[in-house]
Amino acid sequence: MTKIAVIGAGSWGTALAMVLADNGHTVNLWGRRKEQITEINSRHTNERYLPDVLLPNNIIGCDDIGEAVKDVETILLVTPTKGIRDVLGQIKPHLKGPVLFIHGSKGIEPHTSKRISEMIEEEIPESKREAVVVLSGPSHAEEVCHRQPTTVAVASYDEKAAHKVQDLFINQYFRVYTNDDVIGVEIGGALKNIIALGAGISDGLGYGDNAKAALITRGLAEISRLGTKMGAHPLTFTGLAGMGDLIVTCTSVHSRNWRAGNLLGKGHDLDETLEEMGMVVEGVRTTEAAYYLSEREDVDLPITAAIYDVLFNQKSAKLAVDELMGRGKTSEIGELTDILAEKLEEGNSPF
Repeated sequence: MTKIAVIGAGSWGTALAMVLADNGHTVNLWGRRKEQITEINSRHTNERYLPDVLLPNNIIGCDDIGEAVKDVETILLVTPTKGIRDVLGQIKPHLKGPVLFIHGSKGIEPHTSKRISEMIEEEIPESKREAVVVLSGPSHAEEVCHRQPTTVAVASYDEKAAHKVQDLFINQYFRVYTNDDVIGVEIGGALKNIIALGAGISDGLGYGDNAKAALITRGLAEISRLGTKMGAHPLTFTGLAGMGDLIVTCTSVHSRNWRAGNLLGKGHDLDETLEEMGMVVEGVRTTEAAYYLSEREDVDLPITAAIYDVLFNQKSAKLAVDELMGRGKTSEIGELTDILAEKLEEGNSPF
């Protein structure tokens, strides 16, 4: 058993803290708001994010980040992407030796197009980090906290670190698979939020299952196209961090991104939508990041571009869908074989 700091006391951070606590680890759960931390320690609840859930006694709330990371072997980051660098800057002075970093956040930094693991590597000196591991997959906090069956993937360039994290989390209701494709797992986890916005928009417009199935399938093609261009393995996108996470985020009312998209489809503008949501909607910032990343990498992402126009150029959702449906003819299978052929040319088997 070990002592672990979970940085971020929202719904997902709290749910992951519960998994670790159920496995016998001592968990320091850090949050910014004193009243929330007081509630966690006195009542063992986090009502704002996980109503009617009783937290294990070995979760200790902390509002002092130095206290939270003191003498820990592992730090799990579960904060919105926009706050990652700030939080890492607060953590860094308190690190005495190499610590294993895990992150369960899903996003890309706008303007820099950095993945979260890259941000950690930039902000934390190599002498202070043992390794970086990504945790991703189809996993709503609202179900994990009720100990419903869930499977995720953990990815790292360090195989031993990935297996270590697998051992920290795996139990009867939370199954963990390892993966060595860090880029693919991060890109899949981030970009599925864009497609979930689109799924919500589709439902908000009153479209049916045909439209949503098409959006999910073609959305996966976009994610695979950009991910493989960046160096990911094509088959990663058929797994938990790809198709698995895409399905759950596009089809569940638990999904913030689906709910935000649904409001947009019903005619709300972006400011109204974010105000009504009252929580971070990662897909909004990720749409901006992926839009510019696609231009840099010269990769065609028509669904992402359409959602970007709805979010930032005030294009009507109905017009964006009409334009997507009216695009020029193309081949479905030809696109996949092009990706596989490119990998073979590079000397990398896609299988």
